[in-house]
Amino acid sequence: MTSSGRRLFVHATNVHTGGGRSLLNALLQSLPTDSGVVALLDTRMETPDTLPHNLEVKRVKPSVWQRLKAEWWLARRVKQNDIVLCFGNLPPLFQLHGRAVVFVQNRYLIDRIGLENFPFKTRMRLKVERYWFFWKADNAHAFIVQSPSMQTILKSLGKVGCKPVYVFPFVKTSQGYQRALELTSHEEVEHDFIYVASGEPHKNHRRLIEAWCLLAHDGLFPSLRLTLDTKVHADLCIWIDKKKRQFGLNLQNLGVQPHEQIKHFYTQARALIYPSTFESFGLPLIEARQAGLAVIASELDFIRDVLDPEQVFDPKSSVSIARAVKRFMGSDEKALPLLNATEFMKSILEKCE
Repeated sequence: MTSSGRRLFVHATNVHTGGGRSLLNALLQSLPTDSGVVALLDTRMETPDTLPHNLEVKRVKPSVWQRLKAEWWLARRVKQNDIVLCFGNLPPLFQLHGRAVVFVQNRYLIDRIGLENFPFKTRMRLKVERYWFFWKADNAHAFIVQSPSMQTILKSLGKVGCKPVYVFPFVKTSQGYQRALELTSHEEVEHDFIYVASGEPHKNHRRLIEAWCLLAHDGLFPSLRLTLDTKVHADLCIWIDKKKRQFGLNLQNLGVQPHEQIKHFYTQARALIYPSTFESFGLPLIEARQAGLAVIASELDFIRDVLDPEQVFDPKSSVSIARAVKRFMGSDEKALPLLNATEFMKSILEKCE
């Protein structure tokens, strides 16, 4: 503990999977060692074997009652000089004596986006968390996001008042990132494209696969790797398998993979394709650049926050996605067969014979 007696609390009781887990583990291994640190973690959260000696871990079971108890425990333990980092998107349920900083990664909680495509249970959870976020926003002293787009969205809602919203592009590894890429030969790669994403609706897998079907219709069969959980997103995976058989798509679902394995898969691909319709940050974009991959992505603000893609497309159009893939592969669209007035009239008459 420092001479001031200040402690740091990492409040992350709802983080245990995906990119959140990866970032949280990196954070836990980089905590300051000159003060007391307490981390409230989900019982399902797997942590590294080596953690700072000054870190006290309090495990919280994933139930509504236990998480409410954790909120009350936090309110009673935090003192005036303490800092609380709320790592799971939500501000504290109770007003704390110390300073609470909320790290917001889930864009669904702050953006005006429909939830109708989610399963009922997920939809209800997101609605509750949205309500919690804006109901208790006053309990936070500041907010942290990873991109300018998220900062703009959060400020525009008017729910955080005059409280600061900082942009800290937090990633696990900061080396090797560059906004634009100088393309080199990729003759040794095993696959053309990889899309690292879970199967939520905004990840836009269906339009991506529809684009691959259009490419197959034109005689193009680029290879594509996905990382979908076949249990969590069973319906989507079944639909993709059906399209794969129907059109003979060169497609492989790797399933859920450890982060280090995903980094290895990047080295085997020619490009990352990223048709997501919205993100709070888009960590795979950073990781792809760090691996030296080209990026083909949606022409949206959150993409341009991070990098300049080699090709862009309209994520709402499977035709646009397919055309971007063609451009990247050097397969240009044929020019329109323009007709002058004489040719136009001649064509009409021929069709009417």
